[in-house]
Amino acid sequence: MKKYGLIGYPLTHSFSKKFFTEKFENEGLDNHQYELYPLPNLSDLPDLIKSIPDLCGLNVTVPHKIGVMYYLDRIDPAAKEIDAVNCIKILNHQPVEAFFSGELSSMNVRLEGYNTDAYAFEESLKPLIKKYHQKALVLGTGGASRAVAYVLEKLGISYQLVSRRNIRKQLSYKKLTADIMNEHLLIINTTPLGTAPNIEECPDIPYESLSSKHLLYDLVYNPAETEFLKRGKAKGATVKNGMEMLHMQAEKSWEIWNS
Repeated sequence: MKKYGLIGYPLTHSFSKKFFTEKFENEGLDNHQYELYPLPNLSDLPDLIKSIPDLCGLNVTVPHKIGVMYYLDRIDPAAKEIDAVNCIKILNHQPVEAFFSGELSSMNVRLEGYNTDAYAFEESLKPLIKKYHQKALVLGTGGASRAVAYVLEKLGISYQLVSRRNIRKQLSYKKLTADIMNEHLLIINTTPLGTAPNIEECPDIPYESLSSKHLLYDLVYNPAETEFLKRGKAKGATVKNGMEMLHMQAEKSWEIWNS
């Protein structure tokens, strides 16, 4: 049995198991299994991997996309530049190979880290971009925001990070004026705010300043329409949830695990 899974905490909102279970059934992959592995403490990762000998790959979600890099033997150059990993390929190590590679892991496996969020975000965003989407606000500063920032730089879209704290190179939500909102017509939510079951929550931005030229992209996909997107739609903005991004990054992970 080939096993795959998702680590993070909490995982009650995740559709990843449903996606891969249906994929395996549709493709006749009876000897494949995908499970959720809630991991409050990342330090428990080695024990988890040791306890599942057939584990071939993992997806990584909040809050571990940055911290997990400490446990990896190799990080893909793009993921290293992004400084966040959401996909791990697990390779069995023969003792002799491990000795000569210099990668003697206590887990007796080789862990390779990749970022499939960036690919999925870029491919799902590009069809929606208009000429006037030249500046963006990125809400949140976690691992997902790093993939988003990487893509925006690649596309030549300038951006401003927004967080609850007023620190260097970041705007606080309290400093988002009408002028700033009118200037930044692309707004991406990379925080978990609004994720089920807390569907009434949303980023604290001045929604009254939104217009039909705004594009609101929410990485959250459960529920399909978050409070963030509802408020944007009410002002005539174009809105996009994270479901397509989820599917794209999952397929990219599958490609990596089988390469």
